[in-house]
Amino acid sequence: MTRTIAVVTAGLTRPSSTRLLADQLAAAAVKRLDPVESDSVEVVTVEVVTVEVVTVEVVTIEVRDIAHDLVNNLLTGFPAPELKAALDAVAGADGVIAVTPTFNASYNGLFKMFFDVLGDAALVDKPVLIAATGGTVRHSLALEHALRPMFAHLRAVVAPTSVFAAPEDWAGADGGSAGGAGGSLRVRIDRAAAELADLIGSRKPAVAPDPFALTTTFDDLLAG
Repeated sequence: MTRTIAVVTAGLTRPSSTRLLADQLAAAAVKRLDPVESDSVEVVTVEVVTVEVVTVEVVTIEVRDIAHDLVNNLLTGFPAPELKAALDAVAGADGVIAVTPTFNASYNGLFKMFFDVLGDAALVDKPVLIAATGGTVRHSLALEHALRPMFAHLRAVVAPTSVFAAPEDWAGADGGSAGGAGGSLRVRIDRAAAELADLIGSRKPAVAPDPFALTTTFDDLLAG
């Protein structure tokens, strides 16, 4: 079985702590879903227990790379090919990791624009892990008063644990020049990734909604 995780990261610089946090969350989620990192699907039967090995594909979307396409989409209503591919990747994913830098105690504009142009039904019942970075831990409440309500409105299933990373979170035993997460942040990353993996594992593989699907039958239309 193949599972797909779409990682949406809205950092403005390259490299960015937002992308770093997104990558570490994705790696932790993959480890939970596919601990042996198998390249193929195989079924192993032990007595009456069937264990299915999962292959995990991660698609990372750097929102800054499609910023101009987002503005054009908002003005014209039509996505450019690169933006369309990114939107389709999120709609067809089994789970989403959404990470934004915080500005003025909320998500940044690029992050919001991406989800503004995403289809209304794209995140319905889809597991989502929310995370953010900021220059001070005081911005951490943005996860609960800005991001979580937005994804609840989009009818996503948001993992209980959200992850915020301030500059001091990268300075733990694993931090420094290696760019690793400190002890407290690592615990939060692992806990949130485990919750996302459990949510994904409890659902059937995702099928992207068809924007051209009929909402009623021809018989109903002809019947008036």
